[in-house]
Amino acid sequence: MGGTGRDDDGRGRLGNALSGLAVAVGCVLFLGGFVWGALVYQPYTVPTASMAPTVEAGDRVLAERIDGADVRRGDVVVFRDKLWGDMPMIKRVVGVGGDEIACCADNGRLTVNGKAVEEPYLLQDDGPASQKFTASVPEGQLFLLGDERMGSLDSRSHLQDPGHGSVPRSAVSARVDAVAWPLDGGLIERPEGFAALPGGVSQPGPVKLMLGAVVAGAVLIFGGAAYGPVAGRLGRGRRADREVSGVA
Repeated sequence: MGGTGRDDDGRGRLGNALSGLAVAVGCVLFLGGFVWGALVYQPYTVPTASMAPTVEAGDRVLAERIDGADVRRGDVVVFRDKLWGDMPMIKRVVGVGGDEIACCADNGRLTVNGKAVEEPYLLQDDGPASQKFTASVPEGQLFLLGDERMGSLDSRSHLQDPGHGSVPRSAVSARVDAVAWPLDGGLIERPEGFAALPGGVSQPGPVKLMLGAVVAGAVLIFGGAAYGPVAGRLGRGRRADREVSGVA
């Protein structure tokens, strides 16, 4: 009878409807995650090893598009400045407008406004800087260092320039949130050493939510698409068992 709610191969109409819904929702999440990522993030290939070991030369990173006003100490940013060669570069912000940056304290650490800062992202054998220096960061500017302090050409190389080696906040186009390639690169953590300073550290971007949407969408698509063949095979198996039982 047509009113039983089941089709000939044993699959319920409700099951078919739910599997179709799962595929539809999965497509929205999967494609939406990629569209969301394209709107919020820009891919960037790291050109040098100046940010090792946080990111290495050739790494493909995801950088969240932000306004320079949103930059905080500890952020790894993509920026472009004429005095630095007028090309995209990636460095870590260690000072903002009004800060006094110096190296090094008695314990060998970088200081910001006289407070020593823990920098666990540095290589074990690297010091905070290859030479002593002090710098005053003008308002609206950022002081930037590479994590590979022994070889990085950064604000220390521009201390004689206007702004004591700093760059305008407006020069920043994005903040690095994650290493997309190689796959084991992972997220770029916000350093706790800057958290206690005024302004604190920035919040992570939506990269986890974006990846979660893509993964959840893929699971729903494959799960929903697999329902039909699996249910059909189980239905044929049940019919075969009934036929064998009837013969017996």
